[in-house]
Amino acid sequence: MPIMENDNSNVSRAEEIKLLANEAFKAHKYSQAIDLYTQAIELNSKNAVYYANRSFAHLKLEEYGSAIQDASMAIEVDPRYSKGYYRRGAASLAMGKFKEALKDFQQVKKICPNDPDATKKLKECEKAVMKLKFAEAISVPESQRRPVADSINYRSLEVEPQYSGARIEGDVVTLDFVKKMMEDFKNQKTLHQRYAFQIVLQTKEMLQTLPSLVDINVPNGNHFTVCGDVHGQFYDLLNIFELNGLPSEENPYLFNGDFVDRGSFSLEVILTLFALKCMSPSAIYLARGNHESKSMNRIYGFEGEVQSKLSEKFVELFAEVFCCLPLAHVINGKVFVVHGGLFSVDGVKLSDIRAINRFCEPPEEGLMCELLWSDPQPAPGRGPSKRGVGLSFGGDVTKRFLQDNNLDLVVRSHEVKDEGYEIEHDGKLITVFSAPNYCDQMGNKGAFIRFEAPDLKPNIVTFSAVPHPDVKPMAYANNFLRLFQ
Repeated sequence: MPIMENDNSNVSRAEEIKLLANEAFKAHKYSQAIDLYTQAIELNSKNAVYYANRSFAHLKLEEYGSAIQDASMAIEVDPRYSKGYYRRGAASLAMGKFKEALKDFQQVKKICPNDPDATKKLKECEKAVMKLKFAEAISVPESQRRPVADSINYRSLEVEPQYSGARIEGDVVTLDFVKKMMEDFKNQKTLHQRYAFQIVLQTKEMLQTLPSLVDINVPNGNHFTVCGDVHGQFYDLLNIFELNGLPSEENPYLFNGDFVDRGSFSLEVILTLFALKCMSPSAIYLARGNHESKSMNRIYGFEGEVQSKLSEKFVELFAEVFCCLPLAHVINGKVFVVHGGLFSVDGVKLSDIRAINRFCEPPEEGLMCELLWSDPQPAPGRGPSKRGVGLSFGGDVTKRFLQDNNLDLVVRSHEVKDEGYEIEHDGKLITVFSAPNYCDQMGNKGAFIRFEAPDLKPNIVTFSAVPHPDVKPMAYANNFLRLFQ
């Protein structure tokens, strides 16, 4: 009898904790919600709802691998629980795995044949899969594809007399032009296609000459600023420049990937960063993030935004330029800066990173994939990725990598942090994230890091989100994905 009472007590307590977790979820405190759902599961592992709810919280944190794992557990506990399939389908969709998502939404429809929401999502998923099959059918093999950049002669494009926006005189992108363009963007005006082509093509020429690992030299007495993900939040980018000054040779920046997607001013962000690179190549360095890729841009908004604001040709052109972005940077031989993280094997040297042929879409495994996708973990060693791509690596992995390469610090981005940054691995790894109130709902601060030479001690500056015009995040995203926002 006491055992039965204990079981009932655990079940009751688990329900109480679930309600607390639900409150945390509603307050956008997703990590706290995950911890509470975990406590509920430890008390009662036979309730599919707890796994499905924790899966949803993982989805909100873009931890799609963990979301799939939890949704699968919900299905294992109760094969008739439709939300298990629903959450797993949503996570597969977010990873671009449309065919796997389709199977789960077909199962939802089978369990809930009269649910109009399930019917709608199934139809959207079927459309997405058909579109994918069509794209695969008409695609030209990579080896036969001619770069779209080779087909563009921007000088032949006429600028209409009534165009009142920013103009590039001749071949040189000037500070005056960049300031005028940024002011136009701030007022939701567009840049003429002629100048957009010129900026993107000039940037491509510059980037493709760089190595995959770029060395940055900061002279003694000078400073250098590293920013994390911006994710199409143009008005927050302007705020960074207000707080810390425009990029210049005396005030250089590194933007550490994920310039685009999710935020609905991604085009304005990327054209601003590219124009600054054209204006002064040593004033701004740009690294590739996992969102500088066709598969991510197709789902999370950049492709749709470029089609809407410019043209389909620009979609292809940006994809080509993104393949030219370097994968990592080293500041003064001491600070290693990369978008995602470290590797599934020890012994990786900086020379191995320099040798990566980066001129391609990111692969699903290997050094390039791990540089773009991996995340730190508190525990030592290595573990599976919460995202379903790359891996999680512990402080011992960070320490060995730094020792092997005579480095002092790893700086990476890739993860939203409440304060805009987090210091981990005994101070040897810093995450910096520069998109405050990410997606207009996370409530986080943004941050950037200023390094002063010669000691390169990180000085972290945090800032809050600023208002932006009423265009919601994901406004240009894949229709199907928007159904889950």
